[in-house]
Amino acid sequence: MIRISELKLPLDHAEGALPALVAHTLGLAPAQIAHFTIHKRSFDARKATLMQVYIVDVALHDAAQEAELLRRHPDNPHLRPAPDMAYYPVGQAPAEVPVRPVVVGFGPCGIFAALVLAQMGFKPIVLERGTTVRQRTQDTWGLWRKSVLKPESNVQFGEGGAGTFSDGKLYSQIKDPRHLGRKVMREFVKAGAPEEILVAAHPHIGTFKLVKVVENLREQIIALGGEIHFEQRVTDVHIEDGKMRGLTVLDQATGLSSELRADQVVLALGHSSRDTFTMLHARGVYMEAKPFSIGFRVEHPQGLIDRARWGQHAGHPLLGAADYKLVHHAQNGRAVYSFCMCPGGTVVAATSEPERVVTNGMSQYSRNERNANAGIVVGITPEDFPGGVAAGPMAGIALQRELESRAYVLGGSNYQAPGQLVGDFIAGRPSSQLGSVEPSYKPGVLLGDLHAALPGYAIEAIREALPAFGRKIKGFDLHDAVLTGVETRTSSPLKMTRGEDFQSLNVRGLYPAGEGASYAGGILSAGVDGIKVAEAVARSLLGTAHS
Repeated sequence: MIRISELKLPLDHAEGALPALVAHTLGLAPAQIAHFTIHKRSFDARKATLMQVYIVDVALHDAAQEAELLRRHPDNPHLRPAPDMAYYPVGQAPAEVPVRPVVVGFGPCGIFAALVLAQMGFKPIVLERGTTVRQRTQDTWGLWRKSVLKPESNVQFGEGGAGTFSDGKLYSQIKDPRHLGRKVMREFVKAGAPEEILVAAHPHIGTFKLVKVVENLREQIIALGGEIHFEQRVTDVHIEDGKMRGLTVLDQATGLSSELRADQVVLALGHSSRDTFTMLHARGVYMEAKPFSIGFRVEHPQGLIDRARWGQHAGHPLLGAADYKLVHHAQNGRAVYSFCMCPGGTVVAATSEPERVVTNGMSQYSRNERNANAGIVVGITPEDFPGGVAAGPMAGIALQRELESRAYVLGGSNYQAPGQLVGDFIAGRPSSQLGSVEPSYKPGVLLGDLHAALPGYAIEAIREALPAFGRKIKGFDLHDAVLTGVETRTSSPLKMTRGEDFQSLNVRGLYPAGEGASYAGGILSAGVDGIKVAEAVARSLLGTAHS
């Protein structure tokens, strides 16, 4: 097949325009084309006339003619052979696996590690500290509606991971020469996600649809011989001569602990498993502090963002709610950027620890809520952590906790979040009354002054960045736009470094993976990392070399 890119047509083009353009681009009669499929569709809004941009894969009736066309256009970057995007397992398990592999955590990384291991016949055992996705949804709403936090069942912990309560974005900038991201997407569609995600340039699922998809993926793993155990928290690891030998597991429903033999353990913890990080550090598992970002959530009317991004086409049903991506390099040397932008979404309470406040953003598949929101965050490094680099790998967690505890107090010590209007924040004065933008964060927002919520360098950088963003997106520095604090869980504050074989640098059989280990950032990249780690486990069990 031939892949053609950069096929541009007007937003409201006729149904037959794309087949005609494909034939014209190839210099062929339409009858010479057997069929074509749309690989990706995006929108180009850089000019007044908004265009749809397609990438298509084309098959001709004459395969020799395909080869001849490609031979005649060797330097055309928009006319290439269509890549083989099929997934090929690295092996198949023997009839009996003496010690079954264990996956700790059942977010996107753990789900795909377990799924691929199960598809290869290794019958993994999954241990998830939180509850099933439906139970955790109820528990999470308990925090949002009643200010009741369940530390083991919330936005961060439970089946589906933190990505379940997000925009459900399914795109990434990772290098993916084997098209493992396509494997992730196809498994999502097989589990009930809309087929549109295979075509959209910036696909997303949304929270409610993710719930059913996650449940179906769980059932597939079980049907293939895997086991999934909820409310099971790993409290210790047993290491002998630098090798994994077992886990201590606390059943949080009964309070009883048990020992589990485990020689191959995938650690798909997520970025908020602070107690587990602490235990692993105490046991000597290699880890190091790493940079992450801190800031606030900002909310604008979605219509304002639509008009700024889409112009006269704002509101067109094909376009949906517009998103944005912004960055500003402040005079104090800090980078300020938008993070986890959620079109037509809500700001949500995302803490996993008592008496702390954390914000995040969430959207449904429809993206039809009144506000747009995004994190506006400042990059920080281990030099900024309490005690600096010398404080070790846990220092970033100490800073997160300090800021989250401060936000809890600033919000009234009842899980409300502290907030401030953008105009007042820029002017350096407290806010006392909302304007035209109603914040979506539940249990609620307590207006005041956010200057005490973050270190001075972060406040200074964000104050400078907001008017700069207003020059890029008209109205971004709208006086009545609302800032809500604090955003601290942008990524893991530490890295559990691994070698080329995907195993811990100093513990054989331990496979740090996903966001918690700092090898992913988002649903798609976490799923891809889960596949890679599952393959590494399979190779180890089969005794084959890495390829």
